[in-house]
Order: sequence, then structure tokens, then C-alpha cells
Amino acid sequence: MQPSDMQPSQQPHRARSAGDRPRAASPADPVQTASGPSPDGHARHLTLAQGTALYVAAVLGTGVIALPALAAAAAGPASLLAWVALVALSVPLAGTFAALAARHPDSGGVATYVRRAFGARAAAVVGWCFFFAIPAGAPASALFAGDYVAAAFGGTHTAWITACVMIAAVAGLNAFGVSVSGRVQLRLSVLLVGLLLLAVAASAPHARLANLHPFAPHGWGALERAAALLVWSFAGWEAITHLAGEFRNPRTDLPRAAGMAVVVVGVLYLAVAGATICVLGMRAATSPAPLAALLSIGIGGPSPMFAAVAALLLTFGTMNAYFAGAAKLGAALGRDGALPAWLAHGSQAGDVPRRSLSVLAGLSLLMLLLSGLGGIDATALVLLTTGCFTLVYLLGTAAALRLLEPRSLAWVGACIALIAVAGLLAASGRYMLWPLLIGCGALAYQRLRPARATPPRSVQGKG
Repeated sequence: MQPSDMQPSQQPHRARSAGDRPRAASPADPVQTASGPSPDGHARHLTLAQGTALYVAAVLGTGVIALPALAAAAAGPASLLAWVALVALSVPLAGTFAALAARHPDSGGVATYVRRAFGARAAAVVGWCFFFAIPAGAPASALFAGDYVAAAFGGTHTAWITACVMIAAVAGLNAFGVSVSGRVQLRLSVLLVGLLLLAVAASAPHARLANLHPFAPHGWGALERAAALLVWSFAGWEAITHLAGEFRNPRTDLPRAAGMAVVVVGVLYLAVAGATICVLGMRAATSPAPLAALLSIGIGGPSPMFAAVAALLLTFGTMNAYFAGAAKLGAALGRDGALPAWLAHGSQAGDVPRRSLSVLAGLSLLMLLLSGLGGIDATALVLLTTGCFTLVYLLGTAAALRLLEPRSLAWVGACIALIAVAGLLAASGRYMLWPLLIGCGALAYQRLRPARATPPRSVQGKG
């Protein structure tokens, strides 16, 4: 779609010649400083507390109930170094995306930033990678929680039934709009943080430093695989960028929400990962439900039920945040011509992207079915998803170097994040084929799609 095909409100930036450098947003830009209603008259809904809760849920999520065991299986106690490295990477990564979202609040999120920096084709690749990562990641997340429910209540198909119900429930909640899901998310985040702190504190007296030996039983090279797995745990700093236009004051609230979320997530991840290794020892690598094991050791009694509740809260929170962001992204991609125009309903701030949401839910249920029939395990789904997110991060941080003020603190953070993400990309190995395939599909769609006329005004209404 050419710029002339879009209404003025849809054009992401001014036309420029090949030699022009995209300018950094200035404080005078209306979109940066707006609070209250957006320029199109829609009310902004997310408060600072709700935005922080969405950030925490998007990043914390299912990684804390499953990844400590998977990382321990890959690298042993040395996996703690990978956790520390990813927490450190979160600081510049979260700062970069928060700075971009505060300056350019749009439902396209990272795809919008890449469009401004590198053009429509690169933006389509980023948008597709994020949007189509969700149908692979959602079933993995839901099955992680389902395993905890099955451990607590038994039943042959409990995990699969739980996964189906969770996908349907998250889609249903988001159909009511981001203001409703944001309020629910705030309450869920408070509960899940409390449960995690309980598990760590109750099991702490049983920690043994002897469980740190041997520290690297699979060699130091195993840290690469552990780090590639742990990208799943830290994916999410980009997810809330799609909701930037929903914040009451994106210029100030987004960076604050990101900063508070980095502290909360970093402390909780390191605490749970450390407790898993030091308390469970060799069992950490084989435990399908490490959080349940910590609760069982720490408080006894109906700990599997507590762990199942914690797993459901964590997973529901993560899926809620990702469905909210990805549904907005799908509508923005439809608006900008990177996906069919039918999806464009609900792309504006305050509108509900129900069509995009229904596509996400349908694809997620389909992938859940295919993974069951095809015997695709959770580790494979995790690595497919993290490969997509790593490519999104690479292009997003590269775009930040062109859009942020050179040599500013945010720009320096983007440089650090870009170098670190490039290393994670190399560690993804053969799983990078999936995002590359998705990227090729995005480029092919851009080339083959029919020319579009100016979208009708109904496209901008509620979906």
C-alpha cells in the first residue's frame, strides 16, 4: 500500500527522500505529550499501575513455572549465569522499547518503529514474526499450566482441557477491551507475586550450597542453549508497546512502568531460579513442576493445589498481556496493508480488535491440536517462539538507533541491546528457520497482495 492509499491518520511518517534520516521525535510532537484522550478523541484507559502489571505479567509469565527446570536440564547450576545475563539484558532492552513507545505510541508497536526506520517491508516482517509467534507460544504456555493442574488433580486429558479453556478464556476477556483486561491484570499480578515470594521464602531454609556442584556438568557451551531457552522468560518488553496508545500519559507512564517491571521481574526470576537449583539440586533438571516442588518442601500440605493456582495465574496473566498486544498489532497490520484489510477494525486507541483477536484464538487452538497430534514437545514450541521474538528484538533495537536521539541514554542502551540480541540470535541455531520462513511469507504477501483503495471509514470503528 502506497502512502497515497492511506488516510492521513494512517500514514506513519512523512514521505522522505532516500538521503533523509528519520528524525528523532521532539517534545513538541502531540503524540508524545498527550494525556487523557488521544488525538482521535478516544479515551486512554491504562493507568501506571495497570501498565506495570501488564509488563510484569508479559515478562514474568510461564517462564517462572517451567524454565528453571528446562534451563537446569540444559546447563545445570551454571544456568544461573544465563539468568543473571538475561536480567542484565532486560535493562537496556526494556528501556529501548519504552523510549520508542513513549515517543511513538501506536498499536503497531515494534512494527511501527521499524516502518519509520527501514520502510514497510521490514515492518511487515517484524509484524508477522510477532503476530504469528503467539499461536505457537500460547499453546506452550497453556500446557505448562495444564501440567500443574494435572499434577494436582490427575486425569489423562486434564492438561489439554485446561489449555483449551485458558485460550478461550483469555480471548473472551480481551473481547471486552483493554480497560477490563488491565484491571484484571493488576489483581492477578499482585496475587502471583505473593505466591512466588511464598514459595521462595518457605523453601529457603532447605537450600544447600552443595547443590551447586558440579556447577557446569554439561560444559560451558551448554550456556548458549540455556540462554536461547531463557529468551522465552524475558520476552515481553516489546509486547506492551502495542498498547502504548492506551496509556493515559504514554510519555511518562511507559518508562516508569518499564522501570518498575524490570526490578520486580529481575528479583523474582533470580529468586525462583536460585531456589530451584539450591533447594532441589539434581531434581531441578527433571522436575516438570519446580514451583510445586518448592511449595511442597516449604509448606507441605496441599502444595500441588497452591502450585496449580500459581501456574494458572501466571499463565493467564502472560497470555492476557500477549493477546491484548498481538490483537492490536494484527489490526494495525491490517490497517497498514501488511495483513488483509478485514483485520483493520479496532486498530485505533480505545477500540477493541475483535477480528484480530478471533484469528489469534483460532490459530492458537489449531496449533494446540497439531502439537498434540504431531508430538511436538513444549521445548520445541518455546524455541520456535523465542526465535521469532529474537528477530523482532534485533530489528526493533536497530530501528531505535535511527529513531532515538544519537548518544542519548536510550540510544546507548539500544546499542548494548542490539549487540546482546545478535548473540542470542546466533544461539537460536536451527530454530531461526521458523522466523525466517515467516519473514519470507511477509515479503511475499507484500509483493503479491492486490492494490488497495482507500479504506472505508468503518475500518476505523470498533471491531
